[in-house]
Amino acid sequence: MRVLKHRTAILVVTIVALLAISSCLPKPPSENTGGANITLYGFSIMKEALEKAIYPAFAARWKQEHGQEVRFTSSFGGSETVTNLILQGVKAQVAILSIERDAQRIKDKGLVTSDWHLLPQKGIVNKTPFVILVRKGNPKGIHDFSDLAKPGIKVIHPDPNSSGGAQWSILAIYGSELVKSEKQAGEPDRARALQMLEAIWHNVVATGVTPGSAREARTTFESGYGDALITYELEGLLLKEAGATIEIVVPEATIFSEHPAVVIDRNVPAADRPVIDAFMQFLWSDAAQSAFVKYHFRSSTNETLNQENKELATIKYPFTVEYFGGWNKAYPEVIESVFRDQVQKRK
Repeated sequence: MRVLKHRTAILVVTIVALLAISSCLPKPPSENTGGANITLYGFSIMKEALEKAIYPAFAARWKQEHGQEVRFTSSFGGSETVTNLILQGVKAQVAILSIERDAQRIKDKGLVTSDWHLLPQKGIVNKTPFVILVRKGNPKGIHDFSDLAKPGIKVIHPDPNSSGGAQWSILAIYGSELVKSEKQAGEPDRARALQMLEAIWHNVVATGVTPGSAREARTTFESGYGDALITYELEGLLLKEAGATIEIVVPEATIFSEHPAVVIDRNVPAADRPVIDAFMQFLWSDAAQSAFVKYHFRSSTNETLNQENKELATIKYPFTVEYFGGWNKAYPEVIESVFRDQVQKRK
């Protein structure tokens, strides 16, 4: 009898202790204050536009329309890295990714159940072309991707295993030669494109730690490493704004990267769904698209908005991933079969 009473007493104490601990745990902002919190994970170059313009604009609109505060928790890194973190269980509710393949990877694991293609512009929230950054005065005489293949040129490039930007860059180089050879001879020359990619990759410098994202590669270049950096146009324009001694070289033919935004449905409770859905729709509003353009992205909805930014370059022969048949073909046929199986193994 005493044993039973003793066990009962222990059980009561344990339950009281657990209740006390649970009452001390931090609650979501919506429970604490009546406000809402959106957790967003994005690829590296989204940081400035979101934190300085998009978040404040949406929060102000939501506050005006619903009388509720909205806060954002966000994290940025290479697109593949961000995707892997989400797959490993971080509680991101929205992801803006560099490549659609990463969105598909999340969907394939059951974390995304809605179809982002039903969003405006099939889920593509903004876009930007790939360019080359060089030192002030362009001392190495770099005017196109082909010049990066010259002996002695030192190229900075992020890691294709972690960076969506790195994969866009590979498609930009390889596709550029396909497009130009097709313009010149009537059909794409794959041998020429492979040779160009090999020659440029031979000039990619080892800097100790390979940059894991486009933003890390930019930092490496800023630190004085290398003669050239292949990157998103907006990275060059942001550097110029900051007074960096660089120049932007616009290739004759280059790819426009297109960036999908998706809801990680598994991480969105019913109470948060209205504000999440409103934020997603806001991303394609003129207010948000103009903010993206201000930070040197191209609008995915309205080409007229792009005219607001006079710094955006004109590309002679632009192309998109659809030139390769979409990411479902571009990844296995170019990133894997051409780059990893041929170029990377030969270096």
